[in-house]
Amino acid sequence: MKTIQISLNSIDKVKSFVNDITKFDYDFDLVSGRYVIDAKSIMGIFSLDLSKPIDLNIHVEESIDEVLEALKPYMI
Repeated sequence: MKTIQISLNSIDKVKSFVNDITKFDYDFDLVSGRYVIDAKSIMGIFSLDLSKPIDLNIHVEESIDEVLEALKPYMI
């Protein structure tokens, strides 16, 4: 598992983020405080405080470079 910090501070960014990660078969979790939600759930993402950076847990061991490349626009 790898953890990175991302910023999803607009509705368009949230929509494009979900579209980008649904292309992968891996599990992604967003962690904000004590809340952990499925990062592929738009409704779940909007339940978080999007004004602050959010931790993204990527549950993948191999080919992490491809995932990180897709996530570059959102990384802090």
